Amino acid sequence: MFSLCLHTLSTGFLYLNLINVRMTPQKHFLTDLYSLQPSIKQLRQHIHAYPELGFQEHRTAALVAERLKEWGLEVHEGVGGTGVVGVLRGAQPGASSVGLRADMDALPIQEQTQLPYQSTLPGQMHACGHDGHTAILLMAAAYLAQHPYFAGTVYFIFQPAEEGLGGAQAMIDDGLFERFPCDAVFALHNWPSLPPGHIGVNPGPMMAAADTFSITITGHGGHGAHPSLSKDPVVTAAQLITALQTIVSRNVHPFESGVVTVSAMQAGHLQAHSVIPNQVQLSGTVRTFCETVQVQIQQRMQQICQGTAQAFDMDITLDYQRLFPATVNSAQHAQLVAEVAQDLFGADCVDDQLLPSMGAEDFSFMLQQRPGAYFRLGQGGADQGRVLHNATFDFNDAVIPHGAAMFIRIAQRFLAQTA
Repeated sequence: MFSLCLHTLSTGFLYLNLINVRMTPQKHFLTDLYSLQPSIKQLRQHIHAYPELGFQEHRTAALVAERLKEWGLEVHEGVGGTGVVGVLRGAQPGASSVGLRADMDALPIQEQTQLPYQSTLPGQMHACGHDGHTAILLMAAAYLAQHPYFAGTVYFIFQPAEEGLGGAQAMIDDGLFERFPCDAVFALHNWPSLPPGHIGVNPGPMMAAADTFSITITGHGGHGAHPSLSKDPVVTAAQLITALQTIVSRNVHPFESGVVTVSAMQAGHLQAHSVIPNQVQLSGTVRTFCETVQVQIQQRMQQICQGTAQAFDMDITLDYQRLFPATVNSAQHAQLVAEVAQDLFGADCVDDQLLPSMGAEDFSFMLQQRPGAYFRLGQGGADQGRVLHNATFDFNDAVIPHGAAMFIRIAQRFLAQTA
């Protein structure tokens, strides 16, 4: 039995805790991956230094394509804009296929890490670890290209524009699953709140649906000293914001989940102390796991807007947009992920009932088209301020082999089970 977890020493260095190590195929497998670590780590840090925003990942995509070609894969570029798909057929014939996905885009954030490989581009950085995801999938591709001892086909999907721009849907619209007909798809995301070397998965919802809304409240401006001569949209906005917060607490079933957040409000001018503005604008987000709850919240928001408009003699319009659906795992494929993780790292390093996140992920579009699973790769550091979408974030290179090992064993086991 070979079990591997990463632990952080008080000095901040990482060491490997190898328990009951024997010279088994598993041991050789992980040793082979660690032999690839120096070059893949260097590649990851290079990608980190040259981040690219959604649908602008030209340099990253070219680098990915170049490496895949070097390893003998069939490469398709420009899928969904700047996406890349590598195709690797096994040494044995087989009709089954599996897709492994990594996202490549960065965020519009000014990096503050002071790392030697920090972003060279002002206002852009890999603050969510997509550079690490790309490196992980490249390591998996490099290994499987050297060890193609499986029946079937593995598709390595390098996706653009995950951060709010719908790159997954763009690839699907460009014929992703017609051109590369995956029987199942899998993806991972680093998770700072899980210890390095730990895997989290859930046989159901992993990430919420993400909707946005904009509300415009139009009244009649006037003098702050004579409010009776105006229709004050600011007071109306205050009542409306409070009313919207009752939807989840009073309309959604207690055993269901939902979030309604008004995150921005614009009205008047801060120096115009005695001016009641004509208009107030609100914007925010709604998060749900269940489509029934999603519909319920949207309907109640519309009803509350209409009722508030009538009560305060205002004109209120609601613009409600659905962006990403919920990311929901197939129970069967989530179980496969958990079993692979337990075999690789031991049961103590696996949470197969991980609580879902109210964050959103456009891998959800792929899971609507094909069954599969999305899982968390622990990288640690949350207690030290390593949080996603933060200007001081950096991916933990020590967990690259863990993620690659998961992708490789998932592909091998899935193809073996469906051969």
